[in-house]
Amino acid sequence: MSFFWRRRISDIFEELEELMRQIERMAFSAFEEYPQRVFERRGIEAKGPIVYGVRITIGPDGRPVIEEFGNVKRVGRRPVIEEAMEPLVDVIEEEDKIVVVAEIPGIDKDKIDIRIKDRTLIIKAKGKERKYYKEVPLPATVKPETAKAKYKNGVLEVTIEKIREREEKEEGGIRVKVE
Repeated sequence: MSFFWRRRISDIFEELEELMRQIERMAFSAFEEYPQRVFERRGIEAKGPIVYGVRITIGPDGRPVIEEFGNVKRVGRRPVIEEAMEPLVDVIEEEDKIVVVAEIPGIDKDKIDIRIKDRTLIIKAKGKERKYYKEVPLPATVKPETAKAKYKNGVLEVTIEKIREREEKEEGGIRVKVE
């Protein structure tokens, strides 16, 4: 008699597992199509993946800083899907240098273009399926010729030396000590 009940209970659990797998498959397929359908109904062309996210941190003044990333931008009240994604970026200011860390997965390092213009670091990257573009304002004046970049496991790290205030203020350029 106990064999019958054990067999019956195991059948019920197997049926429940299969039902859960079916529900999971249905949910994943619905979520994959959902953003495309929403944008199509609103007359917005959406090519490729749609990525949108926010990061909330506390700034040095104690106020929250909300940073958006992805390829969905707002123009007025309408969302616009851009071809290039905006990567998530951290800017770390140290005493003598600035370190910029950007998440740009899925790119070969020879497809990354980094430029420094005035006090802005420009990151462009293009892979087979992904494009990234970000203009990062730098918190201090830097020496562009000292920039070094490393890329590993989808994370780009750019280190740039800062121009010291004393060097920046002196007229006629940087003073060289005579020994």
